[in-house]
Amino acid sequence: MSNKNRALLSDPMDDNNPITVQVLGICSALAITVQLKAAIVMSISVMAVMAASNVIISLLRDLIPNRIRIIVQLVVVAAMVILVDQVLRAYAYDVSKELSIFIGLIITNCIVMGRLEAFALGNGVWRSFLDGIGNAAGYGWILILVAFFRELLGSGKLGGVKVVPDFMYEIGYVDNGLMLLSPMALITVGVIIWIQRSRNRKLIEQG
Repeated sequence: MSNKNRALLSDPMDDNNPITVQVLGICSALAITVQLKAAIVMSISVMAVMAASNVIISLLRDLIPNRIRIIVQLVVVAAMVILVDQVLRAYAYDVSKELSIFIGLIITNCIVMGRLEAFALGNGVWRSFLDGIGNAAGYGWILILVAFFRELLGSGKLGGVKVVPDFMYEIGYVDNGLMLLSPMALITVGVIIWIQRSRNRKLIEQG
């Protein structure tokens, strides 16, 4: 794999992360990161939608009239989201109910539409596929990281399983209920952005 193609996978994980650098997709970071399981499922769902949508738009890019390209992109993304939603309902119904409307809102996720408009319309299938995977992974690992801390500190659980031992509560440990509120998701994302920018020389120079 060439360096340019590797960069499509690696850059969104750090230097060009959709959430911490481009500040996109913040709404889902606030809404579905109370539980780690939901964040993982959402991340996988976005990855499937982005990869498939990027490939389809790349295949059709020479056939799509410029004046209706946004409509075509929305139709493609909507079709992929419906497919993912039906798969979740069939194989992970409980998680599907927890995510409820947020799976449907992938259709309007600015990360997904942004990559279709900025990349898939002007690049080949393989590179568009890598771009979709890379940006979805960059989005997903931030969601998972935020959910890890919110669920662990907020309820003493990870993936719905109690991980804080009972003796910790017996000696006075108390779950931080504030971590389960949406503002704490924003604060957690802010801390991650601060840590990332403080150690990333490229971002410091750009800032």
